[in-house]
Amino acid sequence: MKKLFAALALGLAAVSGVQAQAWPAKPVTLLVPFPPGGSTDLIARTLAPKLQEKLGGLFIVENKAGATGTVGAGQVKRAPPDGYMVFVSSLGPFVIAPHLIKNVTYDPLKDFDYLTVAVQAPNVLAVPAASPHKSLADVIAFHKAQPGKMSFASSGNGSSDHLTAELFWQMTGTSGLHIPYKGGAPAMSDLLGSQVDATFMNINTGLPNIKAGKLRALAITSAKRSPLLPDVPTMEELGVKGLIVYSWQAFAAPKGLPAEIKTKLHEALVAGLNDPQIKAKLIDLGFEIVGNTPEQFTAFQAAEFARWKKVIELGKITAD
Repeated sequence: MKKLFAALALGLAAVSGVQAQAWPAKPVTLLVPFPPGGSTDLIARTLAPKLQEKLGGLFIVENKAGATGTVGAGQVKRAPPDGYMVFVSSLGPFVIAPHLIKNVTYDPLKDFDYLTVAVQAPNVLAVPAASPHKSLADVIAFHKAQPGKMSFASSGNGSSDHLTAELFWQMTGTSGLHIPYKGGAPAMSDLLGSQVDATFMNINTGLPNIKAGKLRALAITSAKRSPLLPDVPTMEELGVKGLIVYSWQAFAAPKGLPAEIKTKLHEALVAGLNDPQIKAKLIDLGFEIVGNTPEQFTAFQAAEFARWKKVIELGKITAD
């Protein structure tokens, strides 16, 4: 009997090992909680072929939009933690939307296994080329002289550009006028037409019009100057200490992902991000490669969650 049980145990261990090695034995879904065509969708579709190359199998991008990304996040939370559902999202569903939307169907701090922050991109304080504001000092001086008068466009309430403006006002003891739009395109259109005074837009969004001379970049929210806009000083350089803000895209999975699959996914993602062709393409688009560890992402997620919670509460920001 002892020999029989030993043989069974060895057999089960062998089957378990084969199953782990066999992953992925069926298509893996990279779920993006936004419509096709945005930055998050771009990251997922750029890395999917590299994941197939490194891991075998088939990696399919699925777009599940709704409620600023929380519908897709809830779907991932409910999926089996078997490596066949991977969440590819911007910071919104991870650290912003849960503070703005009541009764989201997931806990962003407990319901995911964090794989890596793939990329990040800073925001740029930009004004129309015809604006009288030539520097950050001009903007702050105007704010202090005429509180609440200078208008800032955003792509919507609770968006990265909105929250960066709120953080700026909180850190400088000033106030401006927030003008939310239904998306980045109409916000950009009115900014170019000088219908609004300024915005904190993502560098990816603003770069073409800044390069074309249609917008003037006054400051950037990165820790150091961007090689894409080397003449634009950071907020830190200009005296607004601590105003370092990035939008970011990251990969996560339902909580309970097997350790060996988690390791394989993480290694393949980091290898893909550092592939020379992919890395060059993403950097040209304004992204900075991150590719951190699951442990680093977990700590970063908690810090970002607390940070934006404070900004939203102080600013009395709602999703409406």
